[in-house]
Amino acid sequence: MRARSSSPKPNKVRPDSAPAPMRPAAGTMGFMALPQVCVCYLTRWSDGTLQVLLGRKKKGLGLGNIVGLGGKLEAGETPVQAMVREIEEESGLSVAEADLSPRGVLTYLFPYREAWSQESTVFVCAEWEGIPRESDELDPEWFDVAALPVDEMWDDARHWLPGVLTGTQVRATFTFGEDLATVVERS
Repeated sequence: MRARSSSPKPNKVRPDSAPAPMRPAAGTMGFMALPQVCVCYLTRWSDGTLQVLLGRKKKGLGLGNIVGLGGKLEAGETPVQAMVREIEEESGLSVAEADLSPRGVLTYLFPYREAWSQESTVFVCAEWEGIPRESDELDPEWFDVAALPVDEMWDDARHWLPGVLTGTQVRATFTFGEDLATVVERS
């Protein structure tokens, strides 16, 4: 991954003399910080197979996609505090802050719908209490890590999720196209 300069590059002049649009730097929307979210992938071993808890999104951003547990940080929350709360709200499981393993940060840019742009802290967790239950946000289901349903997930997941689930750290930016579903650039 190449480091980005924080200073803007000059616009090139197009033939019609209109300035080219500038893309915000990763992690920003213009001069505003991106909304902060978090996601966690709970893992377990079952019959010698590594599995991950995912669920089909029932409302909000990503409706219909299979996703990890997570959501927006509330005022004053750290990503770890938000993750503990979100896991309980979405699955009924209890997780201790100390059991969350940070795996990196993902930046999502949606130039065609800037309100969707966000920065997500990623966690993996192998210790919790309880039995997953359906919530109004998603219906949790265990999937084998070797057969992740990436065709039913956000397009970026295929690029980083398998590695994160097996111990890799991630720091990446994904820019989505006009269809709001396809990754058109990653860095």
